[in-house]
Amino acid sequence: MEKLTVVIPNYNGIKFLEECLDSLYHQDPGTPAYRVCVVDNGSSDGSLELLQTKFPQVHVEALLQNTGFCRAVNLGIRLSNTPYVILLNNDTKVKPGFIKSLCDSIEQREDAFSVSAKMLMWDNTELLDDAGDRYCVLGWAYGRGKGKAADRYNSSCRIFSACGGAAIYRKAIFEEIGYFDEAHFAYLEDLDIGYRAQIFGYRNYYEPSAEVIHYGSASSGSRYNEFKTVLSAENNIYVVGKNMPVLQWIWNLPFLLIGFFIKFLFFCRKKMGFSYLRGIGKGIRKLFTDAGKAGKVRFSPVRLKNYLYIQGQLYANTVRILKKN
Repeated sequence: MEKLTVVIPNYNGIKFLEECLDSLYHQDPGTPAYRVCVVDNGSSDGSLELLQTKFPQVHVEALLQNTGFCRAVNLGIRLSNTPYVILLNNDTKVKPGFIKSLCDSIEQREDAFSVSAKMLMWDNTELLDDAGDRYCVLGWAYGRGKGKAADRYNSSCRIFSACGGAAIYRKAIFEEIGYFDEAHFAYLEDLDIGYRAQIFGYRNYYEPSAEVIHYGSASSGSRYNEFKTVLSAENNIYVVGKNMPVLQWIWNLPFLLIGFFIKFLFFCRKKMGFSYLRGIGKGIRKLFTDAGKAGKVRFSPVRLKNYLYIQGQLYANTVRILKKN
């Protein structure tokens, strides 16, 4: 019986998909039994034909249109009947010990909701793409260690949230805290669910022995573009509004205003300042929609210590980013 399911969301990813799946089917001896599920978001580039002819063992869920990352992975998670689920971007190539390392790591930690893999840059595998994600009091989410020497991040540790591009999750906890918020569509949804898991008292970890090479920005086309800028800004506001109780939001407001203003100036330099502001406006409006209200995490006094710990992480991560650590 399979112990885990690898869920790969795909949208016109034929350029990467074959190499990604080939690497998944060349894992080290002793790897737990697993199955692979590709949820296709209405691709028109021949992805489905590739899967049918070269990877008939893969379970494929073919959607008629692009429903976004969140809905695709939620479908894959719900269809899995295994204790653990690995989410994997299609623009990745995993190392032979990837699956076993993630599975061993989460099984050793009863409090773990997720474990994030060590993501290496495609064009220079000596540099890190992500070693787990951080979130700070300025309202900034960022990949830990991005662009730095990969061998500096060889120790397991607790992180704020796992990067959903290559991470394992304990499926039963989704039933308790909810699935990925589909109001995100894409971007910061992994931060949001990692944040939510911490509110409920669970933890997220980083496992350096689970290595994966990541191309990056394959779906949106580049690191900075209008689509990504608007959606990321929108979801940044949404994450704050839905996860912070009112008093915590008010307490952090001066820092958040500074952080958002600095981001605005940054995107002005890239001639996307208006796009960033448009995203901020959309995020504020989203909080008052039915979907936004439904996604709000209700404050409970019994979780006060969890909120205090999260606040401490927001401060600590601000110091880390200012020190470029």
